[in-house]
Amino acid sequence: MSGLFAYETAFSRNLGWVTQAEQTALRGKRIAIAGMGGVGGGHLLALARLGIGSFSISDFDTFDLANFNRQAGAFMSSLGRPKVEVLADLAADINPECELRVFPEGVSGDNLEDFLRGADLYVDALDFFAFDIRRAVFAACHRMGIPAVTAAPLGLGAAVLVFQPDGMSFEEYFQLEGCDEEEMAVRFLIGLTPAMLQFGYLADPSRVNLGEQRGPSCVAACQLCAGLVATESLKILLGRGGIRSAPRGYQFDAYRNRLARTWRPGGNRNPFQRFLIWIARRQLMKMKQAERADGRS
Repeated sequence: MSGLFAYETAFSRNLGWVTQAEQTALRGKRIAIAGMGGVGGGHLLALARLGIGSFSISDFDTFDLANFNRQAGAFMSSLGRPKVEVLADLAADINPECELRVFPEGVSGDNLEDFLRGADLYVDALDFFAFDIRRAVFAACHRMGIPAVTAAPLGLGAAVLVFQPDGMSFEEYFQLEGCDEEEMAVRFLIGLTPAMLQFGYLADPSRVNLGEQRGPSCVAACQLCAGLVATESLKILLGRGGIRSAPRGYQFDAYRNRLARTWRPGGNRNPFQRFLIWIARRQLMKMKQAERADGRS
């Protein structure tokens, strides 16, 4: 069947929104994506359909039933299979000419430089609570001059941050140094979503527990993330369209039909951010107290 494939025809409907020369440029780009789960699989497939020619992808996990509500590669046929293997097959089914470098052990300090080698862009799709490796990857991107994008599926919407090599770094923005896991979770959440558009319609707060590293996520938000990441990737790789880089960002919430453009000079050092983090800590403490009270009753 690969003999039937022709790149120019397969991605011809992109033309108009991009020029022929720009489509050819996208064909020559490499994007590194860490994580093939909730958002990563969707990112890979959207970017493959954009006509990106090369990818480096990583994930050490396998698919299970709990992934079915939101993950692009989760099917009965993929149960128990490595996520990175399933998504590599799907990307190759979209573009048989696509060059894929696969890291089935996940990304770590041992393979980080190899994973990012030759990348024109890094797309973050690590688990929300994977703070140590996320910090390491973003630091390496900043050091190696690689732009990085993260899109968080929050509520029924998505929040986007872009980190440029000549701009504010991930660490400068989030201020995670010296924090324990719980504090990092609070700072990461508030840093991702300064507008907090998703907080007004959470139907069951008991499903959120940062201390236990669990929270809800659904397909609506994950697919919105994929579209936003594809758009930001196109603008970064082609150098057009205007890019809001950290400390600027934006959040679109489909449930509330709202778009919020955010600007937090100093990142989480910003006085307003510090106030939001304080509120989040208090809310977390109240949730813990309620859980302990339930346990005694």
